Amino acid sequence: MYVCICKGVTDGQIQQAVKQTGADYKAVREQLGVATDCGQCGQCAKDVIKSCQAVCQR
Repeated sequence: MYVCICKGVTDGQIQQAVKQTGADYKAVREQLGVATDCGQCGQCAKDVIKSCQAVCQR
């Protein structure tokens, strides 16, 4: 699913960034450009990151 339409970023790309580098929201913004244009995807991106971090910590 696309999270950021402006940059064409999917939830899979965000999950991959979190799994590979332990990225947080700030790092995902820097790496993938999420929420750097219109900002509408910010909360959705945060939710994807939180759920991925929760799964990765198990």
